[in-house]
Amino acid sequence: MLIRNEIAGDIPAIRATVTKAMRLLKQATGTEARIVDWLRAEDALTLSLVADDRGEVIGYLAASEARIGAQGGWGLIGPLAVLPSRHRQGIGSALMVEAIRRLKATCRGAVLIGSPRYYHRFGFRTFPGLKVEGCPPEVVLALPFDATEPKGEVIHHAAFGLDQHR
Repeated sequence: MLIRNEIAGDIPAIRATVTKAMRLLKQATGTEARIVDWLRAEDALTLSLVADDRGEVIGYLAASEARIGAQGGWGLIGPLAVLPSRHRQGIGSALMVEAIRRLKATCRGAVLIGSPRYYHRFGFRTFPGLKVEGCPPEVVLALPFDATEPKGEVIHHAAFGLDQHR
């Protein structure tokens, strides 16, 4: 398996991977692949990584710029998706490790919405006062790359509110 940047030919497989993976989550909206398309169309993807197994896209991770309150320089990770048939093979972990490695070169930290049980292994945790409107605070997680303690509302690209904006 190879973790690499997406290429144009990957886009249909990325859409399919994200859609299939997100169907398993109760909080999924069905718009996740369209969010990635919108971020791509507006050149707002900081990272667009695929897990490639002999030419087949089996996993995907997107990251885009975010602010926390007035503090810029954060990378918002999401979605992270792995084909259901390939779960528990380390694919999501490999994508996350590579994303963190790359984001450390350009960001003050990473932020995401997800399972604390899963993302804790990468160093993500909750912080008092870190929030995303409409999300329970226990799923709003951050990984500062320095001594910064994130506090405030996570300000993300409009694509994440897709249903309200399009």
